Amino acid sequence: MSSALTDLCRYPIVQAPMAGGASCPQLAAVVSEAGGLGFLAAGYKTADGMYQEVKQVRGLTGQPFGVNLFMPQANTADPAAVEVYRHQLAGEAAWYETPLGDPDSGRDDGYEAKLAILLDDPVPVVSFTFGCPTREVLDSFAKAGTFTVVTVTTPEEAQAAQWAGADAVCVQGVEAGGHQGTHRDDPATDGCGIGLLSLVALVREAVQLPIVATGGLMRGGQIAGALAAGAVAAQLGTAFLVCPESGANALHKQAMTNPLFVRTELTRAFSGRPARGLVNRFMREHGPYAPAAYPQVHHLTSGLRKAAAKAGDPQGMALWAGQAHKMARDLPAGRLVEVLVAELDSARAALALGRS
Repeated sequence: MSSALTDLCRYPIVQAPMAGGASCPQLAAVVSEAGGLGFLAAGYKTADGMYQEVKQVRGLTGQPFGVNLFMPQANTADPAAVEVYRHQLAGEAAWYETPLGDPDSGRDDGYEAKLAILLDDPVPVVSFTFGCPTREVLDSFAKAGTFTVVTVTTPEEAQAAQWAGADAVCVQGVEAGGHQGTHRDDPATDGCGIGLLSLVALVREAVQLPIVATGGLMRGGQIAGALAAGAVAAQLGTAFLVCPESGANALHKQAMTNPLFVRTELTRAFSGRPARGLVNRFMREHGPYAPAAYPQVHHLTSGLRKAAAKAGDPQGMALWAGQAHKMARDLPAGRLVEVLVAELDSARAALALGRS
């Protein structure tokens, strides 16, 4: 591992920032206490809401942790397409007895205000999704002593992050649950994502930055494979989503291993951006017609998803999940880190034995 990342956590295990509630202060703190690197997800929160969670983590652990920010989005959505989708969702609004949200509720996710807070009162790590910050922003974090990570899904995005001055890249394979962190939302590339191990190899040849690998990782043996491919650490989301400390809805946790949900797909149905989740009724009925319109579609469906959860109906929820979701283990987060480390050590020992 690079010395900067080694100093942050005892083990090369990062808990992915999962926006929407799963990555709560309790989960981040427990993972960091166990020797991994816990993360808060600032996406969909107000700047003050983010700051309150940062304070909570600091009250729970003295270990390093990270905060993930969503980059502001360009206004490329077709208003007419969004309006058509609104009409298509009218039946859902009637069924769940809740109004559709305002698609124009905002595109920047409070980015500037969150930057100001994190630069004024720095945290050890800040990562970025849906784009790459400017060199000025990354230089400001460097001066504040904050380690920066940019999520990338192609070698070209990794090169842009290196040019801008990021300290590391989080290489996200197409297997990953939740949103694909592409820097530009291009419908022409839907279904063209690269698998994690191939992507790690490609990015390793394209840039000199440390690589954090993420996408479908659920076992220590997989972490060993990612490290052998050239990553310095592995980031796991779905594996931690089912932990008791996770803030994910109980229905979401149960769905990970429920035989009713047999596969995942990338869909725009819930947010207007490609995101991987368990295939359910909402995804099947609306995915084929959802426009490329993030975060407009996210705002439209937000109330529907909350109403479905309140009604106990997972068929109307966004059940984000990686491809290996069936391997989820209902373990306390600290124990899960221990198990992953033991599996990683065993895999490394087997690999060393095979070489001798």
